Amino acid sequence: MPIISVKVGAAKTAERTRAIAGILIDTTTRILHKRADLIAIAIEYVDPDDWIVAGMSLRALGRSSIYVDIKITDETNTKDEKARFVRETYDALAQLFGDLHEESYLHVHDVRATAYGYGGRTQEARYHLP
Repeated sequence: MPIISVKVGAAKTAERTRAIAGILIDTTTRILHKRADLIAIAIEYVDPDDWIVAGMSLRALGRSSIYVDIKITDETNTKDEKARFVRETYDALAQLFGDLHEESYLHVHDVRATAYGYGGRTQEARYHLP
């Protein structure tokens, strides 16, 4: 039941949005073992003139960048799985963009089961009463 928030410092296209979502669904299911039918992804585009790295805009640098923030229930993945998720997701996005700046970030939030949920129920409640 991860929620994934994505900020993209590049021009918006429907093809790019589908490709980003596809990469995230793949790595989230394959590496973090999450159910595809419970993954929600919100993608927001930021004008490359408004994304600044080391004092310069992405447009001036001729680069793209991305920030991925995923929330998962604490204690459901190992640190090795999370490290692999960060590495493989970054690599796939770098291949997609071709000009991805190294200053692109992936953040895996381990959220307590008692403080996180969907459909009006916490993950803790789902664990005890499926």
